[in-house]
Amino acid sequence: MSVPAKSPHVPWFAATLRIAAAAIAIAAAPSLISWAHAQSADLVLCDRLAADPADPDKPADVKGVAEIEPSDVLTAIKFCKTASGSSRRALYQIGRAFAANRQMAEAVAAWRKAADKGSTSAMVELGVLYGNGAGVAKDEAQARKLFERAAAAGNPRGISNLAALGGGTSSDPVQTRSLLAKAGETNAEAQYQLGLMIADGVGGPKDDVTARALFEKAAAQNHPGALERMGAFALEGRGGEKDKTAAKAYYEKAAALGNEDAKAALKRLECPYVIKDKRGNVVTNLCF
Repeated sequence: MSVPAKSPHVPWFAATLRIAAAAIAIAAAPSLISWAHAQSADLVLCDRLAADPADPDKPADVKGVAEIEPSDVLTAIKFCKTASGSSRRALYQIGRAFAANRQMAEAVAAWRKAADKGSTSAMVELGVLYGNGAGVAKDEAQARKLFERAAAAGNPRGISNLAALGGGTSSDPVQTRSLLAKAGETNAEAQYQLGLMIADGVGGPKDDVTARALFEKAAAQNHPGALERMGAFALEGRGGEKDKTAAKAYYEKAAALGNEDAKAALKRLECPYVIKDKRGNVVTNLCF
């Protein structure tokens, strides 16, 4: 019996299917790549225009902007809105853009969504709003809760803002001091708050030298409170050299940034003689 020959059309048909499938894949690949690039491009542009330099979610290769440029606000809103569907960082950043555009209701809504997804920077921004009563009803307890959540996750601004509220300083000042020390590696406010604790001996030993070094570090970043403290330490010679000229320079920088204590200190330097009434109340300063 002869064996029927295999049809030559079978392998040809299979090969045709394979070639067709490969062609479809090749044709589809550019569109898929373009789609992926379009998605990432939105986030890249959102980062470029609206990333917060202090945001722990920010990639290391993204510089960020301290304030969104007015000319970039609408563009930032556009790209961050597209990217926010898949990125909590973009959600936080669109909140920044809305706030820069004075759309506070939209900013609050975006930051709440970002905070729900774990953005510690959004928690801090919401905490600041609740603490100041800006855009929301003032609620210090809610502000504290938000700062506590951010601080527990290691956010430097959350830690320093919590310390500024007095969070933890009464119940566990040692822990607060430890958290501030960690946050102070990169955050001027944390450096300042830690300096205050060390200068007063709260949560550990009193150390004017270390406190002065922290104030100096924060003052170099133009922190108004730290500049004022450096003025006081330089004037009194606390933790280092006594230098009235340097003290005045620090006070002037702090005063220019709106620090009221520095303004009062400058007045005392210019008019050192104080006239008081019988009850001990200051009437005026005499200048010579």
